[in-house]
Amino acid sequence: MIIFNSVKSLENHLTDLQKQQKTIGFAPTMGALHMGHISLISIAKAQCDIVVSSIFVNPTQFNDLADLDKYPRTMDADIALLEKADCDILFAPEVNEIYSEEELNAKRNHKEDFSWTQGKTVDFGLLDKVMEGAHRPGHFNGVAQVVSKLFRIVNPNKAFFGQKDFQQLSIIKSMVKQLEMPIEIIACPIVREEDGLAMSSRNRRLSDEERKEVPSISKLLFFIKEIYKTHPINQLKEVVTNYYEKESLIHLEYFDIVDSETLQSITDFNNSKSAVACIAVKLKTVRLIDNVILY
Repeated sequence: MIIFNSVKSLENHLTDLQKQQKTIGFAPTMGALHMGHISLISIAKAQCDIVVSSIFVNPTQFNDLADLDKYPRTMDADIALLEKADCDILFAPEVNEIYSEEELNAKRNHKEDFSWTQGKTVDFGLLDKVMEGAHRPGHFNGVAQVVSKLFRIVNPNKAFFGQKDFQQLSIIKSMVKQLEMPIEIIACPIVREEDGLAMSSRNRRLSDEERKEVPSISKLLFFIKEIYKTHPINQLKEVVTNYYEKESLIHLEYFDIVDSETLQSITDFNNSKSAVACIAVKLKTVRLIDNVILY
């Protein structure tokens, strides 16, 4: 695996590969890798000639600077995992390789920076107003900003993202379409622990007591999937709400059943071609999300 830290050196290397008609697959990450990330590499390896991954803890998508500081950095272990997975290229830049000081100041001053659109109008409509967008204002602008920058640097044919971040996946698909980027976005299945907990870099911050309780998240989602055909949506929501009202360690931020295209809440399954159940919970210092596609 070749490791690049500078934009220019990576671009030069990739330009040579693209001249050879090599197909480039890209799996951007924020590091603290687990087998969910490695599954993206495996899927990309099966579809592309060259697989690039990136490790960059993006400061513009964190609403809470304390959360940014606490985000785990495990570069040596991450490199070992990527090498074992036969990743071809790792891009691990410093912040100043990705952002100008002006862009960072815009974030610090709570101003939106739209330079990443390069003059094009990007409007996510209601996609970024619900669920994560409602609880983390500005988050998806930061996500779109960094992903657009990475896409322009790597210029991949295909990019691979996990379905655990279902709303993020919708935002990125919308961004690629609006910015007219010739990149195919590949959604990859959620990878889970043996007890059903969706793999996440944040899981390592859970206490032993919390770790014993959090499998309830996926168990509830799987139960909803089992019974959704025979229960109205309001009753399904009550099942989840009632469960967490009795929980002392886990606070329910939201549970919603939404149309998988618009991400808007639905009240009748007959009015949606595809629906997904989405959940976010908060523990003392850790916030976790998960989802299950109902149909």
